[in-house]
Amino acid sequence: MKKTSKAIEDYLEAFYILYNNKEPLESARVSRLLNVSRPAVNKATHELMRLGFINKTPYSEIEFTPSGKRIAKKVYHRHTTLKKYLLSLGVSEKNADRDCCLIEHVLSEETFKKIENLVKEK
Repeated sequence: MKKTSKAIEDYLEAFYILYNNKEPLESARVSRLLNVSRPAVNKATHELMRLGFINKTPYSEIEFTPSGKRIAKKVYHRHTTLKKYLLSLGVSEKNADRDCCLIEHVLSEETFKKIENLVKEK
């Protein structure tokens, strides 16, 4: 798997959230979801295309490549698992969401697996 930056993972996750909700994968929707400008989303979209994570032709919807979808799904899974764990500790929804956004990218695979197992047991 290609090493990806936090920003790239955040964009992939945002596209995956839209995909998972059966919403069109459009820059305007990602802009609202991440609270960033449309030019920032367009720049990130070009970078995701360059890295081979998404495909897009002019005036068409964005589509995941197999590797892009795999990474997006993994980041989304880490986020949702960590959020469930933090909520189970009594952390507020707002703080759990913010905190898991910060730690999902830096947590070791070993630590994540332990947390994932705890969440599954509950």
